[in-house]
Amino acid sequence: YFKPITVDGKCVIHSSFHTDIPSMPYDIVIDPKMAFGTGHHQTTTLIILRLLELPLEGSSVIDMGTGTGILAILAAMRGAGPVTAIEIDEFAHVNAVENVSLNRHPEINVVLGDASALAGVEPVDLFLANINRNIIVGDLQVYASRLKEGGTMLLSGFYEDDIAIVLDEARKHGLEYVGHTVLERWSCLELKK
Repeated sequence: YFKPITVDGKCVIHSSFHTDIPSMPYDIVIDPKMAFGTGHHQTTTLIILRLLELPLEGSSVIDMGTGTGILAILAAMRGAGPVTAIEIDEFAHVNAVENVSLNRHPEINVVLGDASALAGVEPVDLFLANINRNIIVGDLQVYASRLKEGGTMLLSGFYEDDIAIVLDEARKHGLEYVGHTVLERWSCLELKK
């Protein structure tokens, strides 16, 4: 398992067995098992930092490639809803369901599937994908179709050097560059539809 971490003095992430946890506005319990997403990886941290800044109250959210469910859980804690978390890996899907339950957010809809699962989801205000460059570029057209006009997309899972490749594909689907952040060469790209 992992050691508890804090992000921006506002969010603490820990396992259910950890003790002596600092008190913060957002307390996320993650028992990761076989899934990605404990907040330790730079890409997860980058999106968490952005989620802590964005006004999420009442925003609809899709978290594509949810892993442990950490980003969907934080979005729900910040008042987003409805929140849909999609995961292709069966073990990670089960883990996300468990973590959603541990954090008492049964309203998060955790779906097993790939980008084709988006067909049944209404367009949202905020679309998150922390996967990898090749999958993101390959599925960006589908992602864009599930984002409302004026909606925000946060993409991570790739290096700063890859931003131009992702942006080139994003522009083909009506997505405009807003900005990006970098942590140890990893990046989080923010787009607007």
